[in-house]
Amino acid sequence: MANKQVSREFLFRRMHSLLGVIPVTLFLFFHLFTNSFATRGEEAFNDKVATISGMPFLPFIEFVFIFLPLLYHGIYGMYVAYTSGYNASRYSWGRNVMFALQRITGVFTFIFIIYHLWTTRFSGDTPSFDMVVQIVTSPFGYWFMIIGTVSAVFHLANGLWGFFIHWGLTVGPRAQRVSAYVMMGLFVVLSAVGVFALNAFRAAVA
Repeated sequence: MANKQVSREFLFRRMHSLLGVIPVTLFLFFHLFTNSFATRGEEAFNDKVATISGMPFLPFIEFVFIFLPLLYHGIYGMYVAYTSGYNASRYSWGRNVMFALQRITGVFTFIFIIYHLWTTRFSGDTPSFDMVVQIVTSPFGYWFMIIGTVSAVFHLANGLWGFFIHWGLTVGPRAQRVSAYVMMGLFVVLSAVGVFALNAFRAAVA
C-alpha cells in the first residue's frame, strides 16, 4: 500500500513537472510574444489578436492544451507548495531561498492567471488593445500585472532549472551551474519583454 502511494505521488509530481514545461512554457512564450506587439501600436496588437482568434478549433486547443494543463499544474502546485518543506541540512541557504521563491511565485502566479483570464479571455468581450489599456490604467491593475508577469517568468525559469535536474538532463554541479546562468538570462529577457509590453499599453493612457 505504501509503495503504491509513493508510486502515485511520483506520477503526480512527474505530470505536474511535465505539464508545467511543455504546454505551459509554450503558452507563456507565445503570450509574451503576442503582447510584445503592443510596442508597435494598437493596430499591430489587435491584428495579432485577430489572427489568433481566427484559428480553427481554437476553443478545443485552448481547453485541452492550455486550460487543462494550467489547471492541473496550478492546483497540484498549490498542494505541493503547502506540503513541501525546507531541507536546510541537505541543501544550501541559496537553494532553500530559491525553493521558497518557487513556491511563493507559484501561488501568486496561479492567482494572477485566474485574474488575468477572468478580466480578458472570459470577460465576455473580445480581447483588444483598449481592454488591456483599461486594466493597466489603475495603479493596482498596472502593478498587479507587472508583479504577476515577473512572478510567472521567474517560476518558469527556476522551474525549468529544476526540471532539467529531476529529469536527468543536468547531472553534475557544472552543468547545473551553467543551466542556472542560462535560466537567469531567460528570466531577465522574458521579464523585460513582458514589462516593455505593459508599459506600451500604459503609455497609451497618456
